[in-house]
Amino acid sequence: MQACTAGRAAVRDGTELFYRIDGTGPGRVALVHSLAADHAFWEPVVARLGDAATLLTFDCRGHGASGKPAGPYTVEQFGDDLADLMDRAGWPSAVVAGASMGGCVALAFAARHPQRTKGLGLIDTTAWYGAEAPQQWAERAGKAKSDGLAALVGFQTTRWFGDAFRAGHPDVVQHTVDTFLKNDIAAYAETCRMLGAADLRAALPGIAVPTRIVVGEEDYATPPAMAEALHAGIAGSTLTVIAGGRHLTPLDNPDRIAAELRMLIEAAR
Repeated sequence: MQACTAGRAAVRDGTELFYRIDGTGPGRVALVHSLAADHAFWEPVVARLGDAATLLTFDCRGHGASGKPAGPYTVEQFGDDLADLMDRAGWPSAVVAGASMGGCVALAFAARHPQRTKGLGLIDTTAWYGAEAPQQWAERAGKAKSDGLAALVGFQTTRWFGDAFRAGHPDVVQHTVDTFLKNDIAAYAETCRMLGAADLRAALPGIAVPTRIVVGEEDYATPPAMAEALHAGIAGSTLTVIAGGRHLTPLDNPDRIAAELRMLIEAAR
């Protein structure tokens, strides 16, 4: 599928973000990638949805081809970045979905910009990583700074993908690792600290748009219990647990994620 548009746009603090718009369908969907990924994270899903929607993907600040300003970062700031990109695209509103970090950003966007949120997709994510999260995420940031990102690859790949998927799809695994290793360490560390500090639990009761929550059955980064807490907190939401899925279901189950998003697009019309 050819991109309709690709370019860079400055958001409110002057940071330039890379973005891409694909598809020709009538819906509008903005997709937010996971930590240490980039817009290409969504390519398998975008390829399956171009007839249903026009899709905005982008590199979050600190990631990919986007600017990497000094921190601290917040998920609310990342949500405002998306609002500014939607302004650039001329989109008053959209279905917004994200995976892992991107789900936190999507939730923050929905809380800050409810009139611009037509539907919400929360994939392999959480509203809060727990009481120990600031310390745990700070430790991960510290390890990246002291030992380099390569020191985290073994830890990450087993969290991202199940054993069978890693064995059967080494190309996907390698591409994900290559993207991870290209990250700016300082920006990665700031984003880790951002996730450790994120607490969006208070936003859940105010979500009043169609919401679909998806989690891999074997996800131990944001386990099904965290998805169940989202489901309990957002009235009318749906919860799907993908058998055998681990933490990056848009990569290991793109057909299923695309189907979930199709249903969300329909519900948000």
